[in-house]
Amino acid sequence: MKSVFILADKAWAGSTLLYKWQKTLGNYIAVAGQDNSVKIFDRHGHKWTELNLPGRCVGMDWDKDGDILAVIAAKSSFIYLWDASVNKTSQIDSGMRDHMSFILWSKLGPLLAVGTVKGNLLIYNQQTSRKIPVLGKHTKKITCGCWSVQNLLALGSEDNTLSVSNHEGDTIRQTTLRGEPAEMHFSVVKTDERSGQGESTVSVSVEKKILMLFNINDPDNRIELTFQRHYGNIVSYRWYGDGYILIGFSQGYFVVISTHIREIGHELYQAHNHNHSLNSVAISAALNKAASCGDNSIKIHELSELKDINSVVRLDDETKGLDQLNWTDDGQLLAVSTQKGTLHVFLTKLPILGGSFGTRLAYLTSLLEVTVSNQVEGERPVAIEVEVEPTFIAMGPYHVAVGMNNRAWFYALVDQEPGFNKLKDIEYLGTIASMCLNSDYAAALFEGKVQLHMIEGKDQEEKKQMKLFPDDDRKGRILCHALTADFLYYGTDSGNVVCVLVEDWETVNSYSHSVGVRKVFPDLNGTRLVFIDDKNGGFLLSPANATDSCYELPNFSPTITGVLWDNWHADRGVFVAYDDDKVYTYALHKTTIYGPRVVLVGSTALLFSQKPLLLHNGELTCQTASGKTSEVALSTHSFLKNSTSTSTDTLPELSTQLGTQLTQALMLKRFHEAWGMCKSAGSNTDLAEVGKACLVHMEVELAIEVYRMSGNVGMVLSLQGIQGIEDMNLRAGHLAMFLGDYNLAQDLYLSSGCPIAALEMRRDLLHWDSALMLAKRLAKDQIPFISKEYAVHLEFTGDYVNALAHYEKGMTHNNEFQEHDEACKAGVARMSIRMGDIRRGAAQAIQHPSRLLKKECGAILESMKQFSEAAQLYEKGQYYDKAASVYIRCKNWAKVGELLPHVFSPKIHLQYAKAKEADGKYKDAAQAYESAKDWDNVIRVLLDHLYNTEEAVRIVRETQSIEGAKMVARFFLGLSDYGSAIHFLVLSQCNDEAFQLAQQHGQMEVYADIIGPEATQEDYQSIALYFEGEKKHLQAGKFFQKCGQFSRALKHFLKCPNTDDNLAVEMAIETVGQAKDSSLTNQLIDYLMGESDGMPKDAKYLFRLYMALQQYREAARTAIIIAREEQCAGNYRNAHDVLFSMYTELQAQMIKIPAEMATNLMILHSYLLVKIHVKRGDHLKGARMLIRVSNNISKFPAHVVPILTSAVIECHRAGLKNSAFSFAAMLMRPEYRNEIDPKYRKKIEAMVRRPDTSELEEETTPCPFCGFQLAQNELLCISCKNNLPYCIATGRHMLKEDWSVCPHCEFPALYSQFLLLLETETVCPMCSETLGVKQVKKISDCSKYLQTDEPDQ
Repeated sequence: MKSVFILADKAWAGSTLLYKWQKTLGNYIAVAGQDNSVKIFDRHGHKWTELNLPGRCVGMDWDKDGDILAVIAAKSSFIYLWDASVNKTSQIDSGMRDHMSFILWSKLGPLLAVGTVKGNLLIYNQQTSRKIPVLGKHTKKITCGCWSVQNLLALGSEDNTLSVSNHEGDTIRQTTLRGEPAEMHFSVVKTDERSGQGESTVSVSVEKKILMLFNINDPDNRIELTFQRHYGNIVSYRWYGDGYILIGFSQGYFVVISTHIREIGHELYQAHNHNHSLNSVAISAALNKAASCGDNSIKIHELSELKDINSVVRLDDETKGLDQLNWTDDGQLLAVSTQKGTLHVFLTKLPILGGSFGTRLAYLTSLLEVTVSNQVEGERPVAIEVEVEPTFIAMGPYHVAVGMNNRAWFYALVDQEPGFNKLKDIEYLGTIASMCLNSDYAAALFEGKVQLHMIEGKDQEEKKQMKLFPDDDRKGRILCHALTADFLYYGTDSGNVVCVLVEDWETVNSYSHSVGVRKVFPDLNGTRLVFIDDKNGGFLLSPANATDSCYELPNFSPTITGVLWDNWHADRGVFVAYDDDKVYTYALHKTTIYGPRVVLVGSTALLFSQKPLLLHNGELTCQTASGKTSEVALSTHSFLKNSTSTSTDTLPELSTQLGTQLTQALMLKRFHEAWGMCKSAGSNTDLAEVGKACLVHMEVELAIEVYRMSGNVGMVLSLQGIQGIEDMNLRAGHLAMFLGDYNLAQDLYLSSGCPIAALEMRRDLLHWDSALMLAKRLAKDQIPFISKEYAVHLEFTGDYVNALAHYEKGMTHNNEFQEHDEACKAGVARMSIRMGDIRRGAAQAIQHPSRLLKKECGAILESMKQFSEAAQLYEKGQYYDKAASVYIRCKNWAKVGELLPHVFSPKIHLQYAKAKEADGKYKDAAQAYESAKDWDNVIRVLLDHLYNTEEAVRIVRETQSIEGAKMVARFFLGLSDYGSAIHFLVLSQCNDEAFQLAQQHGQMEVYADIIGPEATQEDYQSIALYFEGEKKHLQAGKFFQKCGQFSRALKHFLKCPNTDDNLAVEMAIETVGQAKDSSLTNQLIDYLMGESDGMPKDAKYLFRLYMALQQYREAARTAIIIAREEQCAGNYRNAHDVLFSMYTELQAQMIKIPAEMATNLMILHSYLLVKIHVKRGDHLKGARMLIRVSNNISKFPAHVVPILTSAVIECHRAGLKNSAFSFAAMLMRPEYRNEIDPKYRKKIEAMVRRPDTSELEEETTPCPFCGFQLAQNELLCISCKNNLPYCIATGRHMLKEDWSVCPHCEFPALYSQFLLLLETETVCPMCSETLGVKQVKKISDCSKYLQTDEPDQ
């Protein structure tokens, strides 16, 4: 609430004031203090006039229209009247002898009631000057009273009585009261049934404690209401609404009660509004607000929701407290008088006046203040003090105009303080209805004309630069107008919307509407215009574009009062229409495939008394009654906030919210925002929506992106194909086709530069009728081709008559289109047959080169039961299977026999075979059955009729036919050939019969061999039990093992006589390996060790057992023992193989290799290398290996002398004389001397006698672990104490830079040496697998082969 002015007069100081607002208009306020005068002020606080009285003013009142103020003074019997319209004062003598105490004008007519100190009454008619004195109405001073709308007068007096009189002064009712009356009001008490009695209840405050309701129609039943004592006295009360009373109490309480008979006595609302005291309450029906004042504050409540305190005003200077509170009738101004004699006037409601241009606003912020602001551009607001209360405000880019009646004041907006210059004021020839400005001109509408003139120009120029529209009165009255930068628009009562170019004042364009045009709203550029007509319809017009007609706005509410275009640069084409409650958002879709159209996007609710002034990017700036602006975000632009998700929203809520926002964005053509929303949170359906909208609005590039994201490849390719098309209609046609609106697409294609596209589309869609009609117009040469395609379609749907006609029309008789003509002829042939003209059809089909046609016609004839013709056509078309089948149906066996060599269908052969068998031609029947692959019947005929057993057996074996096998088995059984019978019984899966047969005739071995892998566990058990009975232990064991009964199997294997020993022990080991049962294992070990029969078995069996049991460590120990035995026996290759296989097995199981095994393998391998190197003539390498073997000669006891002899010879050859000498000396020992080959004995003895100790120095190479230089053949590094890996080709230790491995056994070899070796050898010296030079690869990183610790489980 804004303070408008404060009245303070020295003469008033220290006393309370009596004041009254002018009724209805509220333009004046009359104030009386303790001096003998009444001062009258206007609503801006300017003193207007003063009435001097003989004494202090004791009462005053304005008449119902606010024209005349009546005043009475103390110690005077005169009544003083001031006429506001002429500012004249007059006085009337009351004719009473006593002094006046009370004055009140009637609510209805010009009647004035005046009460006196002695209880007399005067009723004065101001029109007729008639006075009616009523003496003795009361016995004491009349203090209060009120008029009703029926012109009844109720009065209260100090004599504690209440009287009700009519307008002549006659008493109708009188009643005594419990105390002194104060503050009276007539009103209507709420009842259940609405009575037509009018204001029949008088309310009066008695003794300031009781509120009495007195019904003049029911005087005996008066209602007295008392209140809680702590509320204090009743200070003041007011009726409002439908029988409610608001009461203010002296202790600051503010209470609302209802007078409805059922609610009476209940408080509806109570508040302690003021701490110490409450002085007055007031109600404004216009504002629907209540106010109370007390202490030094005023509180204003909403009547609709009393809890809402609208505003609180504190008057800190008023230390003595406040007094009376009164509103003007229109609710704009609220006056409050104070105890110390001042009067404050506040603005509670402003006329909502405002205007905008672009993003700049001008609006009324006080009665005499206009504020100009531009929040969008962030400019500082400018407040302009104006001279009169304006009734209109017009805003231009650089000016503001305000005015009332026929005057307007112009202000220029400038950058210097205070931000504006007053330019001038202009009087027009009539009362201004509305005004518009642009940068140079003002246009004022008055009395059906518009005056256009310069805003800033010299007076002489102005005369020139002024023009009235219309030029001619016959053109109708102008009802509305608007001004843009370049154009003046006006609408007339005859329905014309006229556009005038301001520059040369010529009419550019005029549109005639059917009814009068009430309001026009052009957009910023003036290219589009919305107008509202007399029937409250809304229309959009594009004056610049004559081809665009006028579009009616959809769902246009009849209550709409105005339209605002969006000022945001990108939102041209969006506007809102508003009424008092709602704002409706519309969008113009200018370029769509459907042509231009306007859509209603949605509506947003407006708060009470808000007037929209400006729309910018979905933000609506509204003006409120309090002289401020408020921002309203349009619900249709909610996607701009994009605060789509709060954590409380569930997923379905989010998706519906997103869906709504997406729809809004698309309707407002905000495609990029919609696309953004889809990217962040959209589903596939959302993407499809956006894509579709892009197509409708012809946004091809964006549509491509959207469809690409949603994975619609076909659409992307189609859209890329039309990207370059400039012809808008053609482009729109393609888009309409993509959207499935084919009729629209056809219209667009036909209006484009390429109408043939319509024909192509109809053909692609198989809309043949439309296609033929278009072809007649656009491409006659296409008719045959379309006819043929149409005929195919008709044939498919079964319309053979029309299909035949179209096939005939489709003939071109042109050699170029021979294939097409043939297709048409084929159609004619088919349709002829269908129509029953079989002869013509069949003849044409036979003449036609196509085989397929013959088949089709044959099928049609076959379905028509014309078998012989059908078969003939099939035969001609070389469809022999079909032909034969049809010949069979007409029992023409001769023809069938002719065709059989060409027939591949088993069914036909079968039918033929049955026929031949019936005729007794068994050989032909057998042949036909064989062609039909009916083997059972072939076998039956061979056995039963042709007695060809060999052939039957062959067929059974080849085809594995179960039934056939049964037949053959039966046949052999008849011949007592049980072996063969069992064989065929098993083939026919009759295992039980086969078993019984085998049992009966002692053929179980045969059965067991035949049944083989197909048998079940039960089968194996039966066989095993049979053999057990026959004491055939090996077979019994074998079958027990197969059926998983391992202990029984082992028992039988160990019972086998020694002839089968080898096989039986092997089987026993296999059984124990499968069983994994320790007791069985121990049983077998005892047997092998000879515990049971005192005969130890060969160690190799124990080795195999451990291997079968996967007990690799025990197997390794056994392997070492076996190898040692083999070695002692001189079988070095066998020993090597045992150790090698064990070595690789342990490695595979990741078990540490025992050192003894590794050493033995190395020595044996060195021995085997000797032969290879000597054979290749490499004596040095041979000698080095022999030295290694000779140093371990104890491991080769069977061949000590030959090995040492070879060592001597090879060392001698290689120049290792010292080594040769040392081995020769060893041979000279007595135990070896006699075994030396006589061939070499002499030489060796000579060596020993004449020793030559010269020795070839052994080369050194680095240790692969630590790099220490070692002798080539040294396998233990004396530096790092590691066992070194050795080369399988030379026996030397490995070198890091010369590393390779055998691809089969993965043993290492020196790459260079391995290649040399493989030039003469074809196998790996370690694993004996075949190997070529190309398979060996050099390894650059050998670190994985140099793990010092062998892995262990």
